[in-house]
Amino acid sequence: MDTAEGFRHNLMNTAQSGDFCDALKAASVAGRLREWTTSLTACVTTACRATGWRASARAYECELLPVSRSEYLALDVMAFSAGDKRWLFPTAVMELENSQDEDKIAYSLWKVLCVRAELRIVFCYRKDASAAPALIQHLRTEVTDAMGLQGRLNLDGRTFVVVGSRNEADTFPFGFFKWWELNTHTGRFESF
Repeated sequence: MDTAEGFRHNLMNTAQSGDFCDALKAASVAGRLREWTTSLTACVTTACRATGWRASARAYECELLPVSRSEYLALDVMAFSAGDKRWLFPTAVMELENSQDEDKIAYSLWKVLCVRAELRIVFCYRKDASAAPALIQHLRTEVTDAMGLQGRLNLDGRTFVVVGSRNEADTFPFGFFKWWELNTHTGRFESF
């Protein structure tokens, strides 16, 4: 498995475990998005550890770098692979955006695209799964189109937007999380 598939596999396994499943599902079904973010942060950082990474996030301080932080560069999650240098560059960066505002989600995507990493992910939430395609189109029009073809081709790694929706909660976590990957050639997000 490559980095993205390995992390996705570990995230889905973590999300369906009893420690995380009930809290994350209940928060999403009720639309309590602060609780959703807290639960998702715990789930994501645990999945990072299962992938073999060390992660920093709010309430999850990382002591890997010479300067310890809970959040680096104001990113919600930053994950590092093992290495022998003091200043490692991140393997993965993630934003967990609980706002319904499309521009705040676009800002989260813009933030992760500004960072050099093998894997970039924006997690966001829509009450109804049918709202995801319009959001994805907005992100393309407002963010990835602004990069231009050369800017997108210069990106290292892979970029994903993961949309959770409460109307798919019956199949949690598999129907709940919809993954969209940025095609750097076209600027479109394709279902993954």
